[in-house]
Amino acid sequence: MSSLFDKNVSTDTPVETLLEGLEAETTEDEFEEKASINWDVIKSVLREIVETIFLTVVIFFLIQTVVRNFRVVGTSMEPNLHDSQYLIVDKVSYRLGEPQRGDVIVFEPPNRPGEDYVKRVVATPGELVEIRNGQVLINNQLLDEPYVVYPGSYSMSPRRAGPGELFVLGDNRNSSSDSHNWGMLDEDKVVGKAWLSYWPPSHWGVIPRDAPTASATVGHLLENLIP
Repeated sequence: MSSLFDKNVSTDTPVETLLEGLEAETTEDEFEEKASINWDVIKSVLREIVETIFLTVVIFFLIQTVVRNFRVVGTSMEPNLHDSQYLIVDKVSYRLGEPQRGDVIVFEPPNRPGEDYVKRVVATPGELVEIRNGQVLINNQLLDEPYVVYPGSYSMSPRRAGPGELFVLGDNRNSSSDSHNWGMLDEDKVVGKAWLSYWPPSHWGVIPRDAPTASATVGHLLENLIP
């Protein structure tokens, strides 16, 4: 009200006029206050959106440095991995340790740069590998391969994996482009270890090193737990 009297309002001014002026001034103040509050809310929402997007991008790139997904193409790993099956690839394990025989790995093949293959490690650095009528021998000892259902129909003369080299084969031996075709794989071409199958749901489970993949699916484990 003090602002009204500061404007030299005549004492003859009707009370109704004074009230109308007071209401107009109050409405204008309320409008400015609401506008200020609304703008603060908008700025807060925008800030939260920007922060969420930023954190999402950071988390995405952090995850990509640890794991990545991979889609199986073809039948070279049947019956353990299937065409269009999706896997989680662990990119950290081989920074802390070396690939082991039996590991299923994703890598860039020397004959197809820019592509990714998935195969199984059969021989590690320093080991002598030979194939006789489809049977694999490591250092002249027959290799037990419980995960292979479709053995190869070929033979290969002995080859030794050099330092930093791996010998890899597909589980479906006659339908696989692998080390028996194009030679040893350099370890620096390895993307990571295939660790988990996540799609389709019927194949949910880990990917074991020394057993058929079907034996490690969630469905198989539940069948054994539930009588």
